[in-house]
Amino acid sequence: MAHEVVNRIEELGADLAGLAEENESLGKLSDKTAELLRTAGVIRLLQPTDFGGYGAHPRDFAEAVMAVAKYDGAAGWVCGVVGVHPWELAQMDRRVSEEVWGDDPDTWIASPYMPNGIADPTDGGFTLSGRWPFSSGSDHCDWNFLGAFTGDGKGNMAMPPSVMHVLVPRTDAPILQDTWDVVGLSGTGSKDVVVDKAFLPDYRTVNQTDVQLGTAAAHNGRTETLYKLPFTSMFPLGITSAVIGICEGALALHLSQQRERVAVTGVQVKDDPYVLFAAGEAASEINASRVQLIEGISRLYDKVDAGGEVTLEDRSSVRRNQVRCAWRAVAALDEIFARSGGNATRRDNPLQRYWRDAHAGLGHMIHVPGVAYHANALASMGLDLPPAMQTLI
Repeated sequence: MAHEVVNRIEELGADLAGLAEENESLGKLSDKTAELLRTAGVIRLLQPTDFGGYGAHPRDFAEAVMAVAKYDGAAGWVCGVVGVHPWELAQMDRRVSEEVWGDDPDTWIASPYMPNGIADPTDGGFTLSGRWPFSSGSDHCDWNFLGAFTGDGKGNMAMPPSVMHVLVPRTDAPILQDTWDVVGLSGTGSKDVVVDKAFLPDYRTVNQTDVQLGTAAAHNGRTETLYKLPFTSMFPLGITSAVIGICEGALALHLSQQRERVAVTGVQVKDDPYVLFAAGEAASEINASRVQLIEGISRLYDKVDAGGEVTLEDRSSVRRNQVRCAWRAVAALDEIFARSGGNATRRDNPLQRYWRDAHAGLGHMIHVPGVAYHANALASMGLDLPPAMQTLI
């Protein structure tokens, strides 16, 4: 059934593309775009079947995100981020799933996971306070996953530091409007949210390490292979898929615009071997990014499905390749954008939006190559990783 989601996205593609400029102008996804994404079902791909989802293979999710981003980068980005949250929610206490999806399986959850708050212990749970930027898609989400340090009971971080992922309703995490004014991925509406001394019951929390290692599901009775995968492989999957999809959309638009283009020299571009060489090379590089990204998560899935253990080296190799996929695809986009002519920079040409969105996506912390490459080299040599480095691996 999951492949039907991609088919529906393709059927809705022209409508999604037609709304991309409006999304950018609004600084968030339009209500119509959100409606189309709900119709397609992309956010429910990783949602458990017992709560109205598909419980799909992560490669199906990646391909669906790429398909959306091909038409609108901001919409694809929101799908890549918000679409991972049902996967994590499924690993928590079942009471949380009942709260979120009991009345509506199309309820969406935003994030971010950076531990920008303190969760102070109190009777039955915690008192949460903090401010979190980059809450993508928040205008259309009724809940937020947030990262928080466990407090010491006095509003300070407990030592040694311990990080939780916590779930709060929108009523406890209002959106700070006018906090998202950017040059790329504007339509994602990745605004700040703030929480001020909200009560957080114990069952709406999960230890970050348990999610990172893929052990949280077993603690809460989930046995499906999908929910045993590590967070640091699944969360980057959606974001990198969006970046690759943006590059695929840019390539398709570039080729369509070059068909009839005549350069200032009077030569038709279709007869210019240098421009066509660049286009062919870029197509191969972007496709290689797609293949390598899907291969990595599929390899982990197969290993877990066969009863194997995902090692630190496994995780670091997938992260290394995932980072490289993003950089390779955007580098290829740069090559074709530079050969698209001056009209590519006009604001009424969507190609410049693809280019800006791709570079904005490359700036996400999960795409920083230094840590990922360094960690993989250490892991490949059988050496230990510093604790801080393990957070993103």
